Amino acid sequence: MSVIPEKYADLLNSTALVHVATIGPKGEPQNNPVWFGWDGTHVLISQTKGRQKYRNLQREPRVALSIVDPTNPFRYLEIRGKVARIDEDPDNKFINSMAKKYINQDVYPNHQPGDERVVVVIEPEHTTAMGGPDAKI
Repeated sequence: MSVIPEKYADLLNSTALVHVATIGPKGEPQNNPVWFGWDGTHVLISQTKGRQKYRNLQREPRVALSIVDPTNPFRYLEIRGKVARIDEDPDNKFINSMAKKYINQDVYPNHQPGDERVVVVIEPEHTTAMGGPDAKI
């Protein structure tokens, strides 16, 4: 059974960015927006192995995600969960699919030589949602 409320499931297939909050090495929060995918069960994000977020997730798999509706800034979905697994992406298949989704390009244009990409697979455990078509804070 999914913890995603049905009336917010559309956000998981939108081109909104997901803000991903992790815990840094000294216990400090680290948060930034990224492209994401949804496989019907898990939220998927791409990271390079050289990034702080990747190191944070290896050490502490708990995450908080926030997606704001791009058509209504008063409607959002917060997801709390944990990293279920981290998959290698040696051929950049996932990040290329995100480039197609977000910027309509077949190949991710910011790949740098030596980047080692992974797909972080996040399992939602709890959600908080707010807003509807006419919602205002």
